[in-house]
Order: sequence, then C-alpha cells, then structure tokens
Amino acid sequence: MRGKTAHGEATPMQTPTPLEQLLDLAADLLGHDRRTLPARAAGSPFMTLGGGLGQAMRLQALAGERLELSLDIPQLLGPVPLSDVLARAVAVPRGAVVPRGAAVPRGAAPEAAGSGPRELLPGQLAALTAQQYTGAAAVHRMLSAELTGPLDLGALRAALDALGARHEGLRTTFGPSPRGPVRRVLDAYALPLVVMAKVAAGVGEDLVAAAHARLVVDVEQLVGHPERPPLAFALTRLAADRHLLTFLYHEAAVDCWSVSLVWRELLADYGRAVGSRPLDRSGRCGSEAVARRAEGLDRSGALRALAARRIKRLRDFPAVVDLTGPDRRPAVFDFRGDRVLFGLGPALREAVDATAARAGVPHAVVLLSAWALTAGRRSGHERLLVGTEMPRRPTAELMGTVAPCSATVPVCCELEGGVDYFLRGVACEFGEALGYADLDTAALARELGVHGDRSRPSLTQVAFAACDELLPETLEAGPLTSRFHHGHLGGTTADATLRVLRWGGDPLLSLEFASGVFSRAEAAELADELRGCVEALTGADPQEPVEDLPAVAGGAAVAGRAPASPIPLG
Repeated sequence: MRGKTAHGEATPMQTPTPLEQLLDLAADLLGHDRRTLPARAAGSPFMTLGGGLGQAMRLQALAGERLELSLDIPQLLGPVPLSDVLARAVAVPRGAVVPRGAAVPRGAAPEAAGSGPRELLPGQLAALTAQQYTGAAAVHRMLSAELTGPLDLGALRAALDALGARHEGLRTTFGPSPRGPVRRVLDAYALPLVVMAKVAAGVGEDLVAAAHARLVVDVEQLVGHPERPPLAFALTRLAADRHLLTFLYHEAAVDCWSVSLVWRELLADYGRAVGSRPLDRSGRCGSEAVARRAEGLDRSGALRALAARRIKRLRDFPAVVDLTGPDRRPAVFDFRGDRVLFGLGPALREAVDATAARAGVPHAVVLLSAWALTAGRRSGHERLLVGTEMPRRPTAELMGTVAPCSATVPVCCELEGGVDYFLRGVACEFGEALGYADLDTAALARELGVHGDRSRPSLTQVAFAACDELLPETLEAGPLTSRFHHGHLGGTTADATLRVLRWGGDPLLSLEFASGVFSRAEAAELADELRGCVEALTGADPQEPVEDLPAVAGGAAVAGRAPASPIPLG
C-alpha cells in the first residue's frame, strides 16, 4: 500500500510491527478500539482490560495461526502490562506449528494411522481406573445444545462424519494389554447419533431436565461398548422445531476445551451442510502432539524443575480442607456425586462485574475468590488450595486438538488484606498456577507426603471451573439457534466443585458435591453460603479487610436474607 506526503507525493505505508499486530488482535478479541488500546495496554495487565482464560487461549491461538508468534499464557494472565507481555512473543519456527484448521500435508498420515496400541496420554489412566471402580456414569460428562428451528437430519449426520474424520481423539478406543491399558485409533469411525424417543415430561416439568434424566439411566448402553470410542451423540425431540442434541463423552477422551471445540466445529459444519457448502474431512495433527509434548517435557527435565518450585510453595498450605465434620468422611472416595443448580440474578451479576472492573480482574476471579472465602470459613483455614480446571494447550496445534489436555491445578488462595487486594492476589495466584498445569497433582501430593489417603482427593478437595469462558451460552448453526445446557451424570472428582455454567444476563452456577460427603440439603446450604460471600465481597468497600466481611450462618446471611432456592433444572 502507498500513502501521500504533505506535498502529495506517494510514500510506502509503514509495515506494522509484531507488537502492533498483536495489539490489534487483542483489541478485536476484547472489544476495544484498536486506536486506544496501545496506550491502555502500556500500563494495564490483560485481565484488567477484560481478558480471562478463554480470551487468553484464543489470543494465543490467533497469534500462532496468523503471525507465527508464541505467547506465554501464564504471563498473559499475570500482573505484567499487556504490551510488555506481547513484546516478549517469540517466533515459532516454520513448520513447528500446524495452525488450527489446517490439514495434514498431502501424502502424510495424520498421525501413526491404524489401530495399533499406543501409550496412554497424561491423565487417561486415572480416568480409566476410576471407571473400573465406579462405572461409566462417574467418568462421563454431557453437554447438550437445545436446537431451535427446522432440523435437517442428513446435514447433521454429514457434519458428524466430517468431525469424526478430522479428529482422531473422537476415534480412540481403550483396552487392555499385557503392560496395562492402551489406546487405539480407528482409521474410520462414524460418530454415533442415537435418535431417542420423544421425551415424556410431567406437567410443568422441564423438558431438558427430563431428557437428561433419561440419559443418566441409558449412559452405559450408549457409551459403554468396550470396542468403540466412549462417546456418542443423542438426539431427543422436545417439541415441533425444538430438539436436544447431547454429547456424551469420557473424561479420558475429551476435556473441557475439547468439548467446546467439538461444538463450535459441529455447528459450523452443520451450517455449511444445510447451505450445500463442502465440508473438510481431512485429518488434523491430533493427540500424538500431546504425547510428543509430554515426552519432551519429561526428557528435558523441565517437569522436575517445575515440581521442585511448586512443592516449595505448596508446603505453606494445608493438604486437607474439610467442609463437613470428620465423621462424614467415607472410608473410600467413590467419585459419585450430585449437584445443586442455583442462580445469582441480574443485580448480583452486575455487582460482580462492577467489582471485577474496579479491582481489574475477570468476573471468574471474583467468583473463585468468593468460593475460597466460603471454603476457608467452613474449614477454618486462612489459606487453602482450590483446584481449578485449566487447559494445557500452549500451541495453536494443541488448541485445535480433541484430547484430554486439561488438569485440575491447585491455586493458592490467601484470605487476607482488603477486598481488592484479596481479589488481585487470587488473580495473580491463578496466573501463577497455570504455569504449573503440566504437573501431576497426585505426584505433587506424594512429594508432599500426603498420599495414601483413599478417603479424599489429593490436595484439591475443593474445586472451581469457569465453564462459561470456554463456550458461549448460544451459537448459530445455519437456520438453527443453539442454547447450551450442562448435564450431570452422577460423578464428581472433588468434595465440592463450583462451576460457572452461564454468565450474561441470567447467571447459572452449579455446586457439584460428593454424595458420600454432603446430603443435597447440606449442599444447598453451602451454595447459599457462597451466595452470601459473593454479596459481601461485591458490597464491601475496596479496602475493607476480608476477615471483617459479614459471615453467613445457618444457610442464610446474618443480615436476614432468605436462603437461595436451588433451580430444578437438568
């Protein structure tokens, strides 16, 4: 391109620097003006500009795909100004990263094609072992899209076929071998689409909840075949031009980021199929990238160095956080659970957003902080570990891979200082913990000398997940509108897990609890205590010490607020 000088002479337009290009990407992603973001980014961290984990991962992927630059997500979510973090981006060697959506070069196999046995990926053995003791329901999850509009079943099947052809993680089976469980990748596999009978709900009963309840009963039949990938799609007709499409998947095959990738690609493909546009069925670089990365970290000694630093920090925090009396602890933690759904309401959501903006943290950090405060008061700890679900996807290649690349990472939460100091401290600890996501929590527990207790999860009895950051509440799919619903199949990996399922105008949260530790009524009380802590944090002066915030007693705030009623949804 060429411009004009003051005298009308043509001059070459200046080529943007890598930093300028990255700032433009960040501005578009965060909804900022490209002209004003550079000045703000010079003094403000990514999180204070409205960025959370989901946005950080997308910025990382875009930088790799479009600019061949690598960003460090822990730094991106830390306290350093955004411009400084972006200036540290390093060039990715050409050919080292296969951009998300790129096909494998012609003539090359997507990975080691065929059904020969392969070593398990990190985290898969734990999920498969849990299934041996608890059954399929405890290690499977389900996420549904409520589809509104005329459904083209042929287009849906075509979209599923293309999705399965692209991702070998969706064609992976698990089985025994003389040296233990192994995985096999099928050369071809048609992802199952099981058409269920129309759901029969009682008067006033939620149709989605009724459909989910039926799938809880049928999960073994749908995904339990030993020679097939442990996943399936179930289609339930709810009403005229209203269907529920449910993705049932095993934690050993699909993680929290993968499921959002599956839904985004599937719905985009459906839109192409109904528009008679071609679908891409070429294979992607898949789960072997996960294996290569894990092997590389192990060979380099990076994991040992990371573990040494992390253990030094974790020694200052209690390894046990009991939210109920010791007499309630089962002899063996059985991974069976239930959940209570509850809302916050528009007013409290606005208060959370305002507090987050004032403190310069994402709304998820306000909720994580309130959850830590709730658990700390319950357990009597002023510092505690909260296991937080984090993806391990530092490259664009892994961002586009369906594989179990997530981990529950202990975040160090210290209940001290004024409200804003406390919130910023939790935000910094979250960013710090992300840098240790590749470490195995069970191995850390052994190093800390707290292994061998089968009655509780290691280190992270209390957990948190911001599901809303990875997948929006709704997506368009051609003429269809999809609205997502998180189901529950009866499993849990912690005593109590707070999940943010939906934010926006009408927030929805889930308190997932271990059935052997809490009754449903006790879990509802705990959810109400959390709501009280959210109200206290968002209603307090920024400098007010967190230890002076109003307490919650007997399931309701001391100020007299009525307990929150659980939402009877599936």
